[in-house]
Amino acid sequence: MKTRKLFLACACALFALAAQAQTQVIAHRGFWKAEGSAQNSITALKKAAEAQVYGSEFDVQLTKDGIVVVNHDDTIGGYTIAETDYATLKDLKLKNGETLPTLEDYLKAGKQLPDIQLILEIKPHKTEAQENRISADCVKMVKEMGMEKQVEYISFSMHVCEQLVKLTPGSEIAYLKSDIAPKDIKAKGMTGIDYYYKVFDKHPEWVKEAHDLGMKVNAWTVDETADMQKLIDLKVDYLTTDQPLEAKELVK
Repeated sequence: MKTRKLFLACACALFALAAQAQTQVIAHRGFWKAEGSAQNSITALKKAAEAQVYGSEFDVQLTKDGIVVVNHDDTIGGYTIAETDYATLKDLKLKNGETLPTLEDYLKAGKQLPDIQLILEIKPHKTEAQENRISADCVKMVKEMGMEKQVEYISFSMHVCEQLVKLTPGSEIAYLKSDIAPKDIKAKGMTGIDYYYKVFDKHPEWVKEAHDLGMKVNAWTVDETADMQKLIDLKVDYLTTDQPLEAKELVK
């Protein structure tokens, strides 16, 4: 009986380790290719949750009057977001007919979907003052809504990442620009690298280096099956993709 219990305990432990090591899928700008969806829409978030992937990535920008809105580009409807008040932007439509969501809208929707991680990308802004404000506002809103464990942060701006480390040191924070070795990112207090997938052709050793440092590795934006498989074989932790269903099937 004792031998059987020991065997079962070992099997469970091995299963847990295998599950932990499995590459997981993040829907890039949400599952925007689903019917009725659009990039960075709340529908895209909901569709990603329905697809039962690990996370849904989205982008935020700061309006002229300090409202954080969800949009990839720094322009929408012919307006530059950073130079335009929210009142002018609030009724603009996404491709699926939804109005431009604010971060508050997005987080409220995400809070109703606790099984999916929200991968919040803060876009680089023209000034450090703008980056300081949007970083602080995002962290404040996430904390006020009690979503610190559900929200992870990424940015191409090193300044933004450094601010996030100061503002929310317990959060998952990853750098996107793909130009710095993991040990240097670790030294800055970040928890992961989130790099363009082709960088790992040149630096496959960065995956193991990051893992040895206790860091997570994400690769973006991986849409071809052969590229997905190569990265799965490298044991990256996450694939960010516009093809979440295909990626999810492959990692099985």
